[in-house]
Amino acid sequence: MSNQPRKIKTSSEPNRGQPVKIKGKRVVTNPVRNPRKIDSNPVSVPNPTRNPRKIDINPISVANPTRNPRKIDRDSNPTSGNSRQRNSNFSQPSTPTEPTEDCDLIYGRHPVLSALQNERGLNRIWITTRLRYDPSFHHLLLQAKENGTVIDEVEPKRLDQITNGSNHQGVAAQIAPYTYIELPDLIEQAKSVTDPVIIVADGITDPQNLGAIIRTAEAIGAQGLVIPQRRASGITSTVVKVATGALENFAVARVVNLSRALEELKEAGFWIYGTAATGSEPLHTVNFTGPIVLVIGSEGEGLGMLTQRSCDVLVSIPLQGKTPSLNASVAAGMALYEVYRQRSLNTLHLDKLQKMSLKK
Repeated sequence: MSNQPRKIKTSSEPNRGQPVKIKGKRVVTNPVRNPRKIDSNPVSVPNPTRNPRKIDINPISVANPTRNPRKIDRDSNPTSGNSRQRNSNFSQPSTPTEPTEDCDLIYGRHPVLSALQNERGLNRIWITTRLRYDPSFHHLLLQAKENGTVIDEVEPKRLDQITNGSNHQGVAAQIAPYTYIELPDLIEQAKSVTDPVIIVADGITDPQNLGAIIRTAEAIGAQGLVIPQRRASGITSTVVKVATGALENFAVARVVNLSRALEELKEAGFWIYGTAATGSEPLHTVNFTGPIVLVIGSEGEGLGMLTQRSCDVLVSIPLQGKTPSLNASVAAGMALYEVYRQRSLNTLHLDKLQKMSLKK
């Protein structure tokens, strides 16, 4: 009995994988395999295609680059799949786009005609066939074409698309960037006339207001405009459109530091008058004589504190209604007309003196 081997139960299901003791040794009857451990070792895999993810993301180990269809689709067909994500890092061939209104487009008969008459740099002109051979445009268009301007005869519907449905009056033009004048040149140009007037726009951000100020200033007889380079509107196509040709005969200087520009104007002999709602002097009580600078504040905040300190006199427009303030372009027009009115009263009109002498 002592020489018979001990029977070991290995076929029962509950004991599978359970350790048993044989003469003091611990043995696992049915160890569980770990296939993931074998697959995760790329060295032991004789066929590398069993791990396609690892091969596809490593372009060095791919002998045939056509096995990565995602990469081919991204280069050859950028419109397939999720094009918004795939095209973010690839430059597409650009197609000619229409000029935007805020960039370099002017339209309307008078603005385009003024630009042609003053030989303003025009890159392209879109014009209807009827207006193309109009006597007021025909000769100027031929001259512009000789200077390199492209003339396109188009239908009115095409102009509607270019101007976004605006009142183009049958003509539109793509202008070259506006050329500003230097402040010393503006001062020298203004001093060539008697009692010059220069407008300074302090932070006018609305191009409609800026264009209206330029139009009024040129019509009244001012010699130029000074605008700051930052936090203000520049000479855009909207300004040119609203000014209706006034910029062709009106100089604009753009400065970095407005306070320093006002000091430079003072040194040149100009008196600085700033318009403010709380000005100490009513507009009609101020005697505007000699070279003057009229400073117009922004639409919402008015004149800045540094600008007010640079002014010699602050003037206000008396208001009788409940409206607390005026539009910047309206205030500029009223102040400019007061300057013009006072100077016209001090002007000796010889024709009127002759009529008065004849009556006597």
